[in-house]
Amino acid sequence: MMRVTKEFSFEMAHALEGHDGACSRIHGHSYRLWVTVGGEPSADCDSPKQGMVVDFGDLKRIVSDEILARFDHAFVVRRTAENRALIDAMAAHYDGVRMVEWQPTSENLVRHFADLLRPALPPGVTLHAIRLSETATSYAEIILT
Repeated sequence: MMRVTKEFSFEMAHALEGHDGACSRIHGHSYRLWVTVGGEPSADCDSPKQGMVVDFGDLKRIVSDEILARFDHAFVVRRTAENRALIDAMAAHYDGVRMVEWQPTSENLVRHFADLLRPALPPGVTLHAIRLSETATSYAEIILT
């Protein structure tokens, strides 16, 4: 098996409800995302994709459709009764308010991103890992295979 990785970047705001530090405030990050997939490179000598695990352009389209289109320049907040008024007020005035059923931490985001990407990958290509950096010095990573 061979692995290939593509890097992406996006901007996103969030707040961690009930957090005991600064992350309870609405704030944003310039996220960096690394998606690593694995598989056997194509052995079809008649294919222009011979030697590729996946075309990086195809991987870019999948990540763009499944993750970036939903989360880039979005405000992500946990859907709770306490947040309902905030969510309603923001959604009435702004696009990109995304409600989730979990605290929007980097750890939960990488798990969610994995759930979004796995079914969208081409046959024979498996998701190996996702790394999400929210600052220059911190990241969360999920290793799947």
